[in-house]
Order: sequence, then C-alpha cells, then structure tokens
Amino acid sequence: MVSRIDTLALRYKVIRQFKQLLLMGREYPRGYRYFRDNLHAGFKKNAGLTDVKEIEQKLKFAEHIEREIAALYSLRKYRAMKQRYYDGDQ
Repeated sequence: MVSRIDTLALRYKVIRQFKQLLLMGREYPRGYRYFRDNLHAGFKKNAGLTDVKEIEQKLKFAEHIEREIAALYSLRKYRAMKQRYYDGDQ
C-alpha cells in the first residue's frame, strides 16, 4: 500500500518535471506552442496512472527527453558558433 506522503512526493516530482520541460521548451525549434501542446497531451495521456512503478518509469522517460532536448540545444549552439567562426571552405 502506498502512503499518502509517497503519493504527494510523486505528484511533486511529476509537476516539477512538467515545469522543467516547459521551461526547456521555450527555445524549441518548432516553437513553444507546438512543444507545450505536445507536452500537455503526453502528460494528460498518462494522468490516470496509479501504479508507482509505472509513474517512476514515465518520469525516467521524461528525464531522458529532457537530456535529449539539452543535447539538441547544445548542437544548435555548436553549429551556430561553427558557422560564425569557421570558414565554409573547409
């Protein structure tokens, strides 16, 4: 049996992850609105989950997505710097 404290802690983690992804989505290449709508749909689809293991598995997936977005932004910054500072003849 899952205690109420565990449920609230898990709820806090989910909300924190949602907000973190929203914050990262501000610079998403296809636009913030597109990112926000898809993020909302993904979280809403899993809103009915009650099993703690399933919820934690989804949180791990969300963390993976967060790392992927960070990598996407790093790559975009690297490409911009490369374009700015290196000659295109190479």
